[in-house]
Amino acid sequence: MTIKERYSTVLEIFAREMPAPETELHYDTPFHLLIAVILSAQCTDKRVNLVTPALFEAFPDPQSLAAATPEAVFEMIRSVSYPNNKTKSLIGAARTIVEDFNGEVPDNIDDLMRIPGVGRKTANVMLAVVWNRAAMAVDTHVFRVSERIGLTTNSRTPLATEKALVKHIPEELIPMAHHWLILHGRYTCKARRPDCLNCPLTQVCRHYSRSAKEPSTL
Repeated sequence: MTIKERYSTVLEIFAREMPAPETELHYDTPFHLLIAVILSAQCTDKRVNLVTPALFEAFPDPQSLAAATPEAVFEMIRSVSYPNNKTKSLIGAARTIVEDFNGEVPDNIDDLMRIPGVGRKTANVMLAVVWNRAAMAVDTHVFRVSERIGLTTNSRTPLATEKALVKHIPEELIPMAHHWLILHGRYTCKARRPDCLNCPLTQVCRHYSRSAKEPSTL
């Protein structure tokens, strides 16, 4: 199977199995999505969604969060991972948005990455989810699933994975493919024990093909 055929088949199956994929983070504005994505680093979306309703009510816009005390923010997010660092990032992000971007979340990757707490992955999530741009955010799920399925080969960095995926996935499908890969990794192609018996991709999956011939090392 050629790489073009593998991508085509994987995307067709994903489109059939998940016709309307979307982020599992709850939000109502681009600013609130940014907060949620920053909080989600090394933390589950489920945990973040438990924290954000009260946080969004207390800080409905960048101006209110920029004026908040670290103590107040920390108390509201203390149950997420790394609350001290994330408190600094959230307040810093709000202040940067107010001071540098007139209170509006920027819609390009360079400006997004100027915001404290925002790396390339977070910036790409914002571009894909809010503005439906052809941006591929590579988290641990996307990185793992892409390699297992065979969409990438010996990819050593998230950036290398991002470039490979963007090269082979049609531009209009990239925002959805971002969700497809994340959700597949979260619920089926899990890190420690991939659920191959219930996976719709076995016909094209490189890992499944190998594991059928020899014991899996994953």
